[in-house]
Amino acid sequence: MAQERFRQTGEQSFFGRWVYERIVPQDHVLMKLDGIIPWQRFAKKLVCYDQGKALFGPAPYNPVALKMLFLSFLYDISERQTENLVNFDLAAKCFVGLAVDEPAPDHSTLSLFKGRLLQNKKTAAFEMLLQEITVIAKEQGVVFGSLQVLDSVHVIANVNVAKDDVRRRDGESLRDGDAKWGVKHSKKVRDQAGNTVEQKEYFYGYKQHVSLNAETGLITSATHTAGNAYDGHERPTLVESDLAQGIPVKIAAADKAYDDGDNHEFLKANGIHSAIRLNAYRTAKKDGNKDIWLALEKTAEYRRGGAERYKVERTFGEAFGEAKEQHGLRRCRYVGLLRFAVQGFLTILTMNLKRLVVLVTGDQAQRRIAAPSAA
Repeated sequence: MAQERFRQTGEQSFFGRWVYERIVPQDHVLMKLDGIIPWQRFAKKLVCYDQGKALFGPAPYNPVALKMLFLSFLYDISERQTENLVNFDLAAKCFVGLAVDEPAPDHSTLSLFKGRLLQNKKTAAFEMLLQEITVIAKEQGVVFGSLQVLDSVHVIANVNVAKDDVRRRDGESLRDGDAKWGVKHSKKVRDQAGNTVEQKEYFYGYKQHVSLNAETGLITSATHTAGNAYDGHERPTLVESDLAQGIPVKIAAADKAYDDGDNHEFLKANGIHSAIRLNAYRTAKKDGNKDIWLALEKTAEYRRGGAERYKVERTFGEAFGEAKEQHGLRRCRYVGLLRFAVQGFLTILTMNLKRLVVLVTGDQAQRRIAAPSAA
């Protein structure tokens, strides 16, 4: 039987580990990531997406391309900038496993690598990588709690809307035909006549829907949709994914956008306490039908879910760019729903791997990562 073979690097040469061990601090966050995360496992699982399965044709990198994509999202830099970073930053070059005198794969290699992972125009490879982090975390002794928090975040499409309007009027194809208008948020305001009215703010793009384990801070499941998607429809998919991974879900929390009768019934059927924040129309009814909802609000599980929902907002702040360290999810890097999903999954993988270092080492300081000047 033919053996898988990968492109040889100079990592173990004189210009590899020997030099790096004397120059790169071992407490550097990239060195900790390299020591804690079994990167070769990811590469082994992804080899089936290589054209020659690492058996025939040119030998693929292992796992240099994946590590370079991780750096791209870790520092929120382009793939071309990542190529430069790996070429000129010793810590980055050591992290990806190249010798000091060895050039990094060019940015087009990263694009080709991403394309191969989108086999049959599906994101199964990226979903597998996300689930593998859950497996690795458990192996490292991380204990997952019973409370999952679900939420969504809007992401602006990589489109000039004004130019797209012109294209639409001229009957031309839109730059991104998958993006849709959605409601960012609604608020109550007073109009000029002094009446209270609902004012909606819209965005053009996509949504990322996630399920976060409140105990660990790790995102365990995710889906990606157009901006006009109803959040509540994504809950069953997320929860079913969590259960399939062995997450001990007993409470599921979410905001009012998920307050749907079907969602409450779905959770009940799976033995999960609902901590979905209730809309006023359920608890302000003038008949006895509100009693069941008032009783739900008084449960310890409902109150606990409400107290923990902030954790997913904090995580979105990190991904979205409102926190000090951010990973560029405010706007799409690419065009189209499928490629937005790639960006979404790679952003989650980056944040989860950072979080895993914190969980395993207990070093909170490692959560802060400054982009190197070489980028």
